[in-house]
Amino acid sequence: MRFDTKIALVVREDLAPWQALNVTAFLASGIAHASDQIMGKPYEDGAGHEYLALFREPVLVFAADSGQLAEVHRRVLSRELPTALYTADMFGTGNDDDNRAAVLAADPQALDLVGLAVHGPRNVVDRCTKGLPLHP
Repeated sequence: MRFDTKIALVVREDLAPWQALNVTAFLASGIAHASDQIMGKPYEDGAGHEYLALFREPVLVFAADSGQLAEVHRRVLSRELPTALYTADMFGTGNDDDNRAAVLAADPQALDLVGLAVHGPRNVVDRCTKGLPLHP
């Protein structure tokens, strides 16, 4: 099945493995709110155990350096796509309130991005992530 929309996560390539996984998890949780149609239906196994719904479409995770992340950020903002972000300052906080405060205090033209997630029309998301390799 080919979807008209796409979910793409872009994670800075020089992060420690635990940081890359942490950023990926937080970005995915943020992008889950991009649209009412982004989530599939809950799961149930043969014994009747219920499980939470997952995204209804694949998620592609790309690798980028800081310059490429800044370019993707510029592209998604110019196209007004639903976007989640994670900055390096957020590694030093311990809660959601402090994360938001760290982003609010940062210069929007100089965000130290370590990850972005975007959801939107497939061709538009493809243009925003053009040239990026999939994350290893």
